Amino acid sequence: MADTVKIISPVNGQVYAERRVATGSEIEAAISRARAAQRDWRRASLAERADAVTKFIDALVAVNDEIVPELAWQMGRPVRYGGEKRGVEERGRYMIDLAPHALAPVVPAEKPGFVRRVIREPVGIVLVIAPWNYPFMTALNSIVPGLVAGNAVILKHATQTLLVGERIAAAAKAAGLPEGLFQNLVLSHADTEALIGSGRIDHIQFTGSVEGGRRIEKAAAGTFASMGLELGGKDPAYVCADADLDDAVSNLVDGAFFNSGQSCCGVERIYVAAPVFENFLDRFVENAKGWTLGDPFDPETVVGPMAQTRFADHVRGQIAEAERKGARALLNSSAGRGEGSPWLAPEILVDVNHQMSIMTEESFGPVVGIMKVADDEEAISLMNDSPYGLTASVWTADLDVAARLANELETGTVFANRCDYIDPALCWTGVKDTGKGGAMGELGYHALTQPKSIHLKSL
Repeated sequence: MADTVKIISPVNGQVYAERRVATGSEIEAAISRARAAQRDWRRASLAERADAVTKFIDALVAVNDEIVPELAWQMGRPVRYGGEKRGVEERGRYMIDLAPHALAPVVPAEKPGFVRRVIREPVGIVLVIAPWNYPFMTALNSIVPGLVAGNAVILKHATQTLLVGERIAAAAKAAGLPEGLFQNLVLSHADTEALIGSGRIDHIQFTGSVEGGRRIEKAAAGTFASMGLELGGKDPAYVCADADLDDAVSNLVDGAFFNSGQSCCGVERIYVAAPVFENFLDRFVENAKGWTLGDPFDPETVVGPMAQTRFADHVRGQIAEAERKGARALLNSSAGRGEGSPWLAPEILVDVNHQMSIMTEESFGPVVGIMKVADDEEAISLMNDSPYGLTASVWTADLDVAARLANELETGTVFANRCDYIDPALCWTGVKDTGKGGAMGELGYHALTQPKSIHLKSL
């Protein structure tokens, strides 16, 4: 009997969908189809590729009303948020429009008797290993520029959101993309690692855990495949004494609790300047009281269940450890605190310190620790006291101060007066255990292509 994988819905604990894992021969055939399709696709003009990928985005957006309830069943996100349509369109269309600039030849100063330029060529076959938390946007971050740049793409989606891969594949077919150019495969971890180690994948884009990143690097050893890894995070925020507290509170509450805290760049720890600490905390707690847990199919619900029980139990364990060490819970000390369920209400912890895992290790759930700091120096020291580095935010009326602090922060992106957002014009990247490589923007195209120098001498 063939192996299968199942989506266990966090809404009711029941099997929502089940799919058969691809066999070895099916994986081999998919690679052969991708290689053949890519040879022709790379010869198409950039305008032709961009037009085809635009139709692909259009086809995906057209079925958004069907996608929204599927997401609620698969990973618990409330239907009120409308899926990921806005982000898919913003990022996808921006990257398509950026392509002529990002992929333009680099021409050095004129040298008589020579034609010289550096062009960018597709790497070949790109394997995208996508996570469940923002299952469309994270996948399309690489799928769209990968295809526009002339690559073939194979998608291996997270088990929790298997239907997302099918939706993306259906949109590719509806858009008329060449057979084999984009393929969605249901793969086991072992088969994924074997495929990476086969030497037939040219670039791997992975979003997931630190341990998952290590396994991918190990599997790819000796293949010389390039890769981009976005791994763990423990993103901090620093609220300065001159911050607009109303603005900071509303944005940071959203940054901490949206998507049940299951955001790659969600705010997990907040440091507040001593003069405004009590005022900020009072406002933060009052605002957060509106983030109540409920049925994700109710249009009034703002927080749904976490994607899996084990994720919620991990957060419960961190909260319990912090409380044993002296932390105080201010919001929902009993709601959703019993083990064995994905239903977990948002929580705020104070009297926390860096001896607690809640302030140092990834939570990826609806909890945030808030600490008082004496000055900028202490804030920077604590923000950098982490093995991770994806984003950090500074909340201040003085952008010169924000820029100065940004230079000291060990992270891939520094925000001022905003958080939890990916700007497609910039590079999405991380440092330390958060990973390596980058997606989005011009540098995102560079990660999915390779330079070739053209050096022609006249006779």
